[in-house]
Amino acid sequence: MNLDNCPRCGRLYVKNIMELCQPCIKDLEHQYEICVNYLRENRGTNIQELSDATEIPIKEITRFIREGRISIANAPNMMYPCEVCGTLIRDGHMCDSCRSRLRKDISNAVKESAAAETSKRPGEGAYRAVDKHRD
Repeated sequence: MNLDNCPRCGRLYVKNIMELCQPCIKDLEHQYEICVNYLRENRGTNIQELSDATEIPIKEITRFIREGRISIANAPNMMYPCEVCGTLIRDGHMCDSCRSRLRKDISNAVKESAAAETSKRPGEGAYRAVDKHRD
C-alpha cells in the first residue's frame, strides 16, 4: 500500500490524486464552496475582502484561482499575489517586472556560459587521442 502523511494535517492516509487525506479534501471542498457562493453574491470583491469575509487563507484562494476552479474573468477587482514579489496580478505566476528580470538573468547566464566555453583553449583539460600514443 502507498501510505503517506497528509501535508495539511499530518494524518496517515492512502495516497490519492489530491495528495491529501479525506477529511482535508472535504474541508478544502467546503472552503471552495464558501468562496464561490461569496463571489456570486459580491462580484466586486477583492482577494483580501474575500479572505476576511470567509476566513479562508489567501493562499488557498490563490490555489483555487490557479487551478482554474475560481474564474476571475467576471471579477474585475480580483487579483492574486505574484509568487516572487507579492505584487497583485490577474494571470500567470509572476508579474511583468519579475518575468523580465528572470529573462534578463537567464540571458546573462547563457552569455556567461558561452563566454566561458569559448575562452578555453582547444584540447585544454580534455583527453586527446594523440596523447595516448606519445610514449
